[in-house]
Amino acid sequence: MMAKIVKGKGFKGVVNYVLDKAKQTELLAAEGVRYKSRESIIRSFVVQSGMNPKVSKTVGHISLDFSVQDKDKLTNAKMVQIAKEYLLKMEIMNTQYIIGRHHDKEHPHIHIVFNRVDNNGKTISDKNDRYRSEKICKELTEKHGLYFSQGKENVKIHRLKEPDKTKYEIYDALKVAVPKYKNWKELQKELHKQGITTDFKYKGNTDEVQGVRFEKNGYSFNGSKIDRQFSYSKIDFQLKQNNRAEDVHIKQEHNHSQNQPSVLENVGSVLGGLFDIQPSGTDYDPDEAELLKQHKPKKKKKRGYHL
Repeated sequence: MMAKIVKGKGFKGVVNYVLDKAKQTELLAAEGVRYKSRESIIRSFVVQSGMNPKVSKTVGHISLDFSVQDKDKLTNAKMVQIAKEYLLKMEIMNTQYIIGRHHDKEHPHIHIVFNRVDNNGKTISDKNDRYRSEKICKELTEKHGLYFSQGKENVKIHRLKEPDKTKYEIYDALKVAVPKYKNWKELQKELHKQGITTDFKYKGNTDEVQGVRFEKNGYSFNGSKIDRQFSYSKIDFQLKQNNRAEDVHIKQEHNHSQNQPSVLENVGSVLGGLFDIQPSGTDYDPDEAELLKQHKPKKKKKRGYHL
């Protein structure tokens, strides 16, 4: 389960989008609005938003997307239940909303439109809403036994529009390249082959790098905006780890070769010592040595004197 939160100024556009017949929409639930027609729904939202003219963006729009693996278990009633639990945990309460289900894509998903001006004219806070939403989505996914998506790995890039399409292409390239290279120069060279340029952000007039941006097809993204793991500091750390790992591997290979016995030592070991290999250039004679050993005079015992 994933959520995308958007805030806007006009209810007409978002209501028409959510209730678009081309998306085979089902209006699953509504609260505080006259839902006789689209026009009556829009008018209900607009009237209440007028209670607090200080709020510039009165429209709240949330899409809840689920994995295709959960398609069979996600009935309309189940999706409404999850949506209401989500709204409650997000503290989006005491206000107007509609919940519509679209059937234009493979995976189940619903759209929630709510009024950020509540029934009492107070503003519904959006403080840290994306952070809170991510946490709540994980809680509800676990609570209802839903499938945990692998995130960007499951995104169908060919169905995306720009600039998201290019963003995910850069993501895929970094995902493959970063674990393979030892330094920025090697990484930049590989990315350049795929039409991706790299630009660094420096601290003031110093050589200290603070960030990195990647550009492709005329679109530019901060590394951390592509994915948290691709901020400058995290990529730099990974490249250094790759370099250390290779150095350790080379050192181990060198030590292994140094500790290997020589060919002659191997031969002697295999033959179990049947042959004693002697250095060349000596007058050592094994037969003579054995003969001298046999005829070596025995050492006489010293006699002692006793009182």
